[in-house]
Amino acid sequence: MNESAQTLSLLILLVGAISTISILIKEGMTRLGLPSLVGYLVLGFLLRLADSQWQFLGEPGQEIFEFLAEVGVISLLFRVGLESDLAGLMHQLSRATKIWIGDIFVNGGLGFVTSYWLLGLAFIPSLFIAIAFTATSVGVSIGVWQEENVTDSKYGELLLDVAELDDISGVILMALLFAIAPAIQDSGTGRLLPVIAKTSGIFFLEAVVFGAFCYVFSRFFEAKLTKFFRRIEAPPEPMLEVVGIGFIIAAIAGLLGFSVAIGAFFAGLVFSRDPNAVKFDASFDSLYELFTPFFFIGIGLKINPSALTAALGMGGILLLAAVLGKLIGAGGPTLLTTGWTGAALIGVSMVPRAEITMIVMGKGLSLGEWAVSNQVFAAMVVVSAVTSILAPIILRSLLNKLPEIPTGVSN
Repeated sequence: MNESAQTLSLLILLVGAISTISILIKEGMTRLGLPSLVGYLVLGFLLRLADSQWQFLGEPGQEIFEFLAEVGVISLLFRVGLESDLAGLMHQLSRATKIWIGDIFVNGGLGFVTSYWLLGLAFIPSLFIAIAFTATSVGVSIGVWQEENVTDSKYGELLLDVAELDDISGVILMALLFAIAPAIQDSGTGRLLPVIAKTSGIFFLEAVVFGAFCYVFSRFFEAKLTKFFRRIEAPPEPMLEVVGIGFIIAAIAGLLGFSVAIGAFFAGLVFSRDPNAVKFDASFDSLYELFTPFFFIGIGLKINPSALTAALGMGGILLLAAVLGKLIGAGGPTLLTTGWTGAALIGVSMVPRAEITMIVMGKGLSLGEWAVSNQVFAAMVVVSAVTSILAPIILRSLLNKLPEIPTGVSN
């Protein structure tokens, strides 16, 4: 066996072993009542430490894991889009909008102020942190709500509405940031407003074109395609065709200058309007469970061990700001509409930062030190891990101590 074939065999062995370990990690973290993403991050970091010692990945290994991480993020955001209910959201928009606006502006502002003025970071890294702060990983918290059978309460439904708005705005802000950051870097901050205005204008024009494409596809072609897939194949095979089209749409977004992750989200939205397509979602679970862990493992692989220790202090400051931002930004407006109980529950539930936060920081790291340094990246990994661990623990305690939560939506 030649050397290249042997290297490939070893890498396949490694990918298979990590896939198996990921399943065990998910089961173990579930038993502990903790999100599995924390275990995936740790696994990726341990893999980085092992590779630093024995150099077994090499360039081919790095490329394979980067590809699997990219497929993982496409799978993740495709599912976020697929599970979105835009029609249902529009009916409940008024009661969620005030909370969502407070959440976005308080967290974005606090993230930028903390980074730029308190930590003394440059303008562009501070922008990345600000946008990363606006995101929420409500999936980390929603499992606790489901355990307590209060997801259909007035607070649970309000949380889901706010989180859905948060997901959509987070993806849009992320796409805009990816467009304007390189333009600001190339021109400098001296001509900041003209650069942002011009780049934003081009971005929104491209977004309208891509959005129109997605709408036309969703309106006139999606139902016919899913009907055709159901006719020629029995479940779960039709979902594979849906996923394939989702990947094509994601690639088109990448070719237009957007992130493929953005394209994956909109691909999910394309199929979310069709109840028949959403029924296929259960058959998507296996693909999702296979590839999504590689995104978080890839994040762990990118953590520079030497930067992690130096980032703990910065991570602690950003962690405090991240927690306060959600408690004030989401909890404050909720207090005015539902009272202290709703404010506490929704504020804590919105604290976790995971998927979109790490996509933003990972993209910044790939752009270079001018966007996100190794230290900043490691600090935000600390924020993601700690908020994802602490929020469910505190939320479970709150749900157990609070009086019975009323069901039904209050208007």
